[in-house]
This record gives sequence, structure tokens and C-alpha cells, in this order.
Amino acid sequence: MHDAWNIFRWFLLVLAAAPFGFYLLSIWSAVSFFRRREPAAGNPFTPPVSILKPCRGLDREIYENFVSFCRQNYPHYEILFAVADRQDPVVPVIERVMREFPAVPIRLLDRIPTVGANGKVNKLARMAAEARYDLLLISDSDVRVMPDYLQRVAAAFRDPQVGAATAMYRAETEGSLGAELEAVGITSEFQAGVLSAWRLEGVRFALGATMACTRKALETIGGFEALADYHSDDYELGSRIAKRGYRVDLLRDPVTLVHGRQTFGEFAAHQLRWALTTRFARPGGHFGLLLTFGLPWSLLAAAIAPVEWIAAAYLGAYLALRMAAAWTVGVWGLGDPLLRRRMWLVPLRDATGFVTWVASYFCTRIEWRGSAFQVVGGKLVPLDATAEVIETGTAARG
Repeated sequence: MHDAWNIFRWFLLVLAAAPFGFYLLSIWSAVSFFRRREPAAGNPFTPPVSILKPCRGLDREIYENFVSFCRQNYPHYEILFAVADRQDPVVPVIERVMREFPAVPIRLLDRIPTVGANGKVNKLARMAAEARYDLLLISDSDVRVMPDYLQRVAAAFRDPQVGAATAMYRAETEGSLGAELEAVGITSEFQAGVLSAWRLEGVRFALGATMACTRKALETIGGFEALADYHSDDYELGSRIAKRGYRVDLLRDPVTLVHGRQTFGEFAAHQLRWALTTRFARPGGHFGLLLTFGLPWSLLAAAIAPVEWIAAAYLGAYLALRMAAAWTVGVWGLGDPLLRRRMWLVPLRDATGFVTWVASYFCTRIEWRGSAFQVVGGKLVPLDATAEVIETGTAARG
């Protein structure tokens, strides 16, 4: 019996070292990605762009977010906003932007046909049908960008093999614990996974903060209508375009999400929705996340280690490698000032991330503004006839 326990203990100790490999992979991936040489400057590639912005409700500093898209150093582009209801409080903000930037072609669409359970995709289908140009860029209402943003997005499509492009992101918050934990997780954990995927297999997904695609590539997957019943529309868009033989380009420069205040409960609910998205979109990858949670594995290793120095080595390796990976990806690579100030939150974020991962296997129900949906095979199924279509990736993320 004693020999069997020793074998099992050493097996667990070996497994407990797996997250250290992930942290090293994250560091390697970030260094490889951010040290890439940018293509030599030549003739600018500036095809006209239609920016599609599905909206619902008011985000923090939403006017400033919208204005950042109106101040692009780019020759020809238009902005389409879409709302489900003209009484939405975001409408006066959009109308103000239209008045103050008359030189930018801006349109506001409503009367959105329902083609599926995902309200955001319903809006995208309507806007894509109304868009004038063949390069479509989808960006959420809580995103703020720099004046050269469109130049950098469009440059990816100089290569005709590129069917879609996406960008990583970092977050600004008002200082609440829930919002800061989410922001720390974005650059220290989520984007580390994005870069690791880029390094190992290439990008076969898109991220909702920036989803750009050609109309031709979009049509090959059946348009936005084909995504209208899926919760993870961003992942589905990039994955389906990649499966059609196109390349999905990951842009070097991140955009900024402007987060409002979040209670800890709102943070936990939002994280669970994200975890369910990953679980149903990439079930194998989601299960594999178990081997990336360094904190619980290191605590387990310390508890079962045969001698004290092994316990101390695991805890020390977790702290050293985890902080090194967070700094390399988030601070050095993505230039996240919030993570630089709040590095001490990383272990707490790791603890909440593991609890959320476990909870994702005991939940398939999503609550959204009083409406309930069941996630079945990645699709959204309303649980009652009065449920509103769900809005994902738009205002009020929490």
C-alpha cells in the first residue's frame, strides 16, 4: 500500500509541474511574437472599410470610445451602428457623434430581423447587408483605438490568403476589485493562451474586440446568419474562415477595452459565461486548461511532497514563473499599465480562474438581463418563450 501511494504521489508531482511548462511556453511565444520584424513600409494598403458596431446600453465613456473610430488616419471608411430598439439609451450618444463628425459617413440601423438567438449576430447580419465596402470590421462598443488602427488592420489583408484578422486587447477600469481581476486575467492569462496557440498551431479563431474579414471569406461560411444561434460568435467566425483555407492574422498592437465598475459577483458571473463559451467552442482545449493552473497544482504538490525542500521548490517555481510569464506577456508585450500596478492580484486571479473552470462543468445555463438560455452544443436555446435574444460582446459585458 505504501509503495502504491509513493508511485501515485510522484505521478501527481510530475503533473503538478505541467503549468510551469505552460508559463515557459507563454514567455517564449510572447518574445517570438513581439520581436517579429514588421514588414518594410511600402505603398500604403488602404482599401475602404465598413466598421460594424452592434450596440446595446451604455458602456463607461462610450462617447469617447465611438469618437476614437471617427478620428482615424484613413482615407475611406464608414461606420454602421445597429440597435434593436430606438429607445435604447445609446441612441442619443450615437446621434451626437453623427452631428459632431459630419465628414465621417455614419449610419444608425434599427428594426433588426431575428435570424437566431444571438442578438449581436442579428445586428451584424443586418449591417453586413447594408455595408458599402467589402472589408468588414466588427468592434464592440466598449473598445477604444488609436488613430492608426484602421491602417494596421487593413495592412493584414495585403496578403490575399488572409481572410480574417483579429487583435488582442487590454483593459482600463475604474478601480473596483471585480473589474481589476478581470483586467488582470485578460493580459496575464487569456492573452498568454492566445499567444501560445499562435506559436503552436496558428490562429484559428477571432477575438470579439476586433474581428475583420473580407466579404468573400464571410460568404464562404454562409454569412453571419450561419453564426446566429452560437454564443461564441467570435470563435466561430475565425474558426470557420480558417477551415475554408484562409489565414487568420493576429495583429501586433492591442486595442483597449474600457471597463466599468464590477462587483465581485458580476465578475464571477461574467467569467463563468466566458468559461462556458470556451467549454463548448473548444471542449478539448478547455479540459486541457487543467494543466495550466499553477496555483492549485503547486499547493497540492506542497501538501504531498515527501520533503520540505520539494514543497518549497514548487511554490517558489510557481511564483517566479507565473510572475515572469504575466510580466512578459502583459506588461512587456501588451504594455498593460494596470497589470504593472496590480501584479499582486495575479495569484488571486488564478484562484478564481480555477474555481470558474470547475464550475463550468456543472453549468450549461446562461442568465442575461433576466432571460435564461441553455447552451446545447455551443448553441443558445431560450428556456422560455418570453426570453429576449441574447446580446453577447456588446454593452454591459458584466
